[in-house]
Amino acid sequence: MASSPTVLDSDFRYIDKKGNLMKTRTELTIAQMLTFLEQNYEYNYELSINGKIVMVDFKTENGLIEVIDSDDDIKKYKEIKEHSPDTKIMAIGHPKFAAQISELDDIVFYDKKSPQTGSIFIEDPSFAFDYAHILPLVEKCSILHGHTSSVMVELVGQMKNDMVIDFGDAKKIIKEVITVLDHKFFINRKYLKDEDDSHFRIGFEGPKGMFDLKVPKNTTYLLEGEATVENLSTELIKILAPKLPPNVEAIGVYIYEGFNKGAHIIAKLDKQ
Repeated sequence: MASSPTVLDSDFRYIDKKGNLMKTRTELTIAQMLTFLEQNYEYNYELSINGKIVMVDFKTENGLIEVIDSDDDIKKYKEIKEHSPDTKIMAIGHPKFAAQISELDDIVFYDKKSPQTGSIFIEDPSFAFDYAHILPLVEKCSILHGHTSSVMVELVGQMKNDMVIDFGDAKKIIKEVITVLDHKFFINRKYLKDEDDSHFRIGFEGPKGMFDLKVPKNTTYLLEGEATVENLSTELIKILAPKLPPNVEAIGVYIYEGFNKGAHIIAKLDKQ
């Protein structure tokens, strides 16, 4: 029996909202968090040490951030600490490597007695859905076509009993929400021309000509906006938010539209 192919991190392309092509999902997550916190940053910052240029992953107004994923990253980090002691730098990365940096004790501070904000991310083969859509404003996508998309969800919030939410509970909620979107035809509500008890009539003039479709209501999902993968991420957040416990303060949703492309939307929840 043939084994399933392994999907490596290098198989994906991670692009932040500034258009920077990042090396790993960890880097993209840091970029998204900085954006969410309204912290400006520079990616691949050139730091000069004794006339030598060292590339640091992130430069912010408050200091540098280096993602530790290899022995070379550890060497770079220690070089910055030794030869540029006034530079404020934080290391983030895989425990296999980050645990080798004893200086982390001097950089990362937190008060265990105070409420802590944490985040979890959940990916699962069952977090996938099939759908059809039309994008009349995009010539290539202005005909009826379909996708199979996979989903990853991030949850940020105040930790209770040392966790944001039980993984099993979160997985069950996310699967229920994805079921709502599965095997649906997505279309912007503004293209709705008429309806009866069981059908919508969708019509628009697009790059490929005039479309006039009669589609069943029970398999059609009307959106407030175009049926882009970004808007589907937003829609998933809208459905997901009311089902989560009150300690969850923000939701991030990645939806991959096939391979090597997709969208990531992060939204802060209004608890009022």
